[in-house]
Amino acid sequence: MRLLISFAALFLSVVLLQLGSGGVAPLDAISGASLGFTTAEIGILGSAHFFGFFIGCWWAPRLMGEVGHSRAFAAFTAAGTIGILAHMLIINPVAWSIMRMASGLCVAGCYTIIEAWLQDKVTNDTRARAMGVYRIVDIAGSLGAQLMIGILAPASYVSYNLLALLCCAAIFPLTLTKVEAPATPLAPRLRPAMAWQKSPLAAAGVVVSGITGAAFRMVGPVYGLEVGLGPDLIALFLAAYVLGGAVAQLPVGWLADRYDRRAVLIWISIAGIFACVATIFLAGTGTAGVFAAAALFGFATLPVYSISTAHAHDYAEPMERVELSAALMFLYAVGAIASPFIASVVIEQFGPAAMFWMIGGAHAGLIVFGLARMRARPRREARTAYTYEPRTSFLIGRLLKRDRDRPSD
Repeated sequence: MRLLISFAALFLSVVLLQLGSGGVAPLDAISGASLGFTTAEIGILGSAHFFGFFIGCWWAPRLMGEVGHSRAFAAFTAAGTIGILAHMLIINPVAWSIMRMASGLCVAGCYTIIEAWLQDKVTNDTRARAMGVYRIVDIAGSLGAQLMIGILAPASYVSYNLLALLCCAAIFPLTLTKVEAPATPLAPRLRPAMAWQKSPLAAAGVVVSGITGAAFRMVGPVYGLEVGLGPDLIALFLAAYVLGGAVAQLPVGWLADRYDRRAVLIWISIAGIFACVATIFLAGTGTAGVFAAAALFGFATLPVYSISTAHAHDYAEPMERVELSAALMFLYAVGAIASPFIASVVIEQFGPAAMFWMIGGAHAGLIVFGLARMRARPRREARTAYTYEPRTSFLIGRLLKRDRDRPSD
């Protein structure tokens, strides 16, 4: 209990950061639609977010080394707050893309600092409890951010101002905590090729996960509007997706620890294709059908990243885990940067269902590649434990290193 109390400031900052910055993407999508932005322009906003996110992951450890944790956190939060506040000052998709880069920079930078702080304070005895609470806090904050969209008016200064206030408020818990700031951690070396060397299938899996998650989170609100949901229901639509993915972690993790992870990845991708088809055909069945499809889609697609990373870590040595996590995060960002723009273009050209045909095609490619990899290399018997891995920063590998070293049941 003392441990969790000592981390209360960090966890409160996570919640406030999620509520503030996590609500920008869906609010931008419905605001852009109401302001006359094209679907492609809305997609570019999502791609810009992940471009800023990647820069933040790379820059944050270096900035911490120069000015310290608290000052770096304040700087990244200020960048995100400015990006949110400036939206209603300049109504232009190019300007909004730059602002979204600032938001992505803020999210990646702040999470890197929070995870570096956690890494310094936890011990091997307390790591599992701390990470369990951290994951719950992160998911709860994400759900809250999606639900907030139901009460925020699109293209409103008040809506963006509220999100900016929440983002800015994240500064207070971390910078005012009495817990001593940790020493500056060493930045992990970024070697993207390492992921492919350890497991080509895992590398492909995280790219597909980036394509899937970024498309739905950033362009999903446009899809919801296209199929008849009102702006007030977009929040529940996105929340159903997040909740479905959260529920999937336990049963999918159980399967991934007991059977060949490649087979589990192939079957979950088959489920992902089924979820895409179900989403398309349930689009005209009313609100309940659309929500059920979103939950099914989250259940079938969100675990892909954690299964892929678990499979990659099966072939890594303990001293390689941090750099491997960074390499996998980089590949996720590659898929996530391109996906929202491509999804928006296919929606504009072929209609809302086209986004799910695109995602289904990516999962079909992963299935074919997975079958080929199962023929090319036998199953590894000595495996690490399945771990739900948040896609937050390059430093998450340090926090999960001990969990990875624990053998699967």
